[in-house]
Amino acid sequence: MENPVIIFGANQLGQAAKAILESNEVVIYGFLDDNEALYNKEIDGVVVLGKTEDDGFLKFIGKKCDAFVAFDNNKLRKSTVEMLKNKRKVMPMNAIHKTAWVEASAHIGHGNMINMGANIGNNAKISNHCIINSNAVIDHGAELGDLVQIGAGAVVNSEAIIGDEVFIGSGVTIVSGVKIGKGARVGAGSVVVADVKAGETVFGNPAQKVGA
Repeated sequence: MENPVIIFGANQLGQAAKAILESNEVVIYGFLDDNEALYNKEIDGVVVLGKTEDDGFLKFIGKKCDAFVAFDNNKLRKSTVEMLKNKRKVMPMNAIHKTAWVEASAHIGHGNMINMGANIGNNAKISNHCIINSNAVIDHGAELGDLVQIGAGAVVNSEAIIGDEVFIGSGVTIVSGVKIGKGARVGAGSVVVADVKAGETVFGNPAQKVGA
């Protein structure tokens, strides 16, 4: 039987992570969050126990509990992961919905959230701390770096390479073999047919650079 899990973040993403973990019959021990207004409140039957660096609860992680980090802000996500590595010598677990399909040859790192109906193809690579929303497709041989967010229904086609901290909106199509640089953003519904440089924002069909 798997250990119970403490979820860092009682926001909507944390509640989605709770549903994903519970779909696999994992028990949620509680939430930790830095919003004091939530302390000791119940969210869908699970209590917000205290702040994210509360040693009274952190001491259980790695012994009696696992951890999942559910912040969609990458800076906060990274700092929480670093805190867990430094204080508890652990990496967050993956939260993969029971209705997601992950091919046996796919490589999945740590701390990833893969929501209902998502498909991870043959030899695809998902690094660490990515968020892959409902019904997204990561096709065969595609690669995601760390802290990538993929919107609902987006399709990352075969052998596309997505850099660290890229945001891909809902319903986006990334054509096979395209490379997207670190920190780039792709607006919802876009069709990306050419490489995107690091830090750029693109939108449209075909996707074009927007902003200065």
